[in-house]
Amino acid sequence: MAGGARRERRSRFERIYALLRERICMLDYPPGMRLREEDLAEEFETSRTPIRRVLARLEDEGLLRSMHGVGTIVTDIDIDSLQQVYQLRVELAELIGKLSPVRPDAARRAEFRTLLARCDRLRGEPDAREFARINMDFFHLLMTLTGNEPLREFSERLYYQTTRIWLKNAARLTRYEAMLEDEIRFFRHEVADIVAAIESGELEAVGHIRRSHVAMSFARLYAAAHPQSP
Repeated sequence: MAGGARRERRSRFERIYALLRERICMLDYPPGMRLREEDLAEEFETSRTPIRRVLARLEDEGLLRSMHGVGTIVTDIDIDSLQQVYQLRVELAELIGKLSPVRPDAARRAEFRTLLARCDRLRGEPDAREFARINMDFFHLLMTLTGNEPLREFSERLYYQTTRIWLKNAARLTRYEAMLEDEIRFFRHEVADIVAAIESGELEAVGHIRRSHVAMSFARLYAAAHPQSP
């Protein structure tokens, strides 16, 4: 019974943590928003203790910040402060197919093909939130290709530090709709190339493809945020 209770508490903690992290990264909780323990405890029908632990973990990951006299605030982000994080993400991406590679079974390969089909539907009906959600799902699928737990944990932490930058900045750009269509097209190419590599059993190629696309994604974001003067 004691072991079952611990597993249930752990499951509840992970569920709340994942949901709050997603809300932050989807900008449902925008930068500067205050999160109140009592409100969250009421929403999730739990005590404030697990909520406090979840908020502490999110703060440790840089998504929240505690301010004396104010409370827990969603942090802000900008592309300049993320340069080194992206550099590290580029280097780690190549390790996916090298460190403890896990060859996907038929069911997993089908998940990749399903995600590619979602990309195709998205090209017909561009939507920024759906693009961000598919991107997250794709990242987690990629992480199933390595059994190296430290690589998975660190890659996930860095991914969630950077993933909301696109949604935050894109709507402010003068070419928002065109940029969204371009990003969906680039992303679809990445997914298609990785699906092809997986189908042919070339897991090391997955890492090279991912490295290239993470680097190019940052370059596009940086260029859009720093347009050259005429």
